[in-house]
Amino acid sequence: MQSLTEKKRPKSSNDKEQIRIGRTAFLGLLLAFALILSYIETLIPFQSGVPGIKLGLANLAVILSLYLFGWKEALLLTTLKALLSGLLFGNLFMILYSLAGAWLSCISMIFMKKSGWFHLPVISGFGGVMHNAGQLIVAAIVVKTYGVLYYAPILIIAGLGVGLVIGAAASFVLPYIRNIMWKGTSYR
Repeated sequence: MQSLTEKKRPKSSNDKEQIRIGRTAFLGLLLAFALILSYIETLIPFQSGVPGIKLGLANLAVILSLYLFGWKEALLLTTLKALLSGLLFGNLFMILYSLAGAWLSCISMIFMKKSGWFHLPVISGFGGVMHNAGQLIVAAIVVKTYGVLYYAPILIIAGLGVGLVIGAAASFVLPYIRNIMWKGTSYR
């Protein structure tokens, strides 16, 4: 057991380097997790009849990043996830739609989390709605018609429902991941 004076000592540069490496490793694992979930999503035969409805499983990694590390890491992870999954499993237009939705979703979740007024599933549900809103805005610009906005009610309901489920899953696993991460050291 450490004494009080040992706990108050500042970390050495070696300790700081290990913490930085640990954070980078965990973020790399979250990115790999997001890409695996993106790939699994392409394998699931999910046909809703409405373009743009996806399960959004990879957003679980973004939410975990937001709660484990902070807003900068979450924004970086969501950007890398959109770019890499678009390159691996889609095309240039998919990247454009994905980035618009991902950034709007992530930024809205960051502000909701900072407010302190909302629980994780609600934040995730709103993130799902904003992701679909970002994609609808890009679609309206690309096809040069506002007719795509007729899909908005269905996409809002789908984004909210899927986001709530992903948020509930995140709030379930988050304590276990924190326990693993902070056992013996802190990556924060």
